[in-house]
Amino acid sequence: MAASGFAGGRNLALKTPTHLYDETCRFYAETLGLPVLATHEASTVFEFGAMRLWVDRVAALSQPELWLELTVEDPAAAADHLSRRGTVRCDAVETLPDGFSGFWIAGPGGIVHLVAKTGD
Repeated sequence: MAASGFAGGRNLALKTPTHLYDETCRFYAETLGLPVLATHEASTVFEFGAMRLWVDRVAALSQPELWLELTVEDPAAAADHLSRRGTVRCDAVETLPDGFSGFWIAGPGGIVHLVAKTGD
């Protein structure tokens, strides 16, 4: 884990406009041959080396966005650390499950990051 307490998570999310979703999933499954780990109503999860690539269908988008996951031992301390450094919280971008210990931030350039408790 980095000295700051943050580490890269195991999830990448490719938020994909509805009109590109099927084509994007076919690319990863058929063209690249990546194993499909799970399918859900609005997402398909691919094995992406040691990572999981979530291709999510999002009706409100006009172009794809890449979202990243960070892990921390203490989400409350991480939130305080990020707040003191002026990092923008963006919890409204997507509702997290009840009981999930984490939150959303936007990095420079608007890249969305999920900050989650290690092991969640």
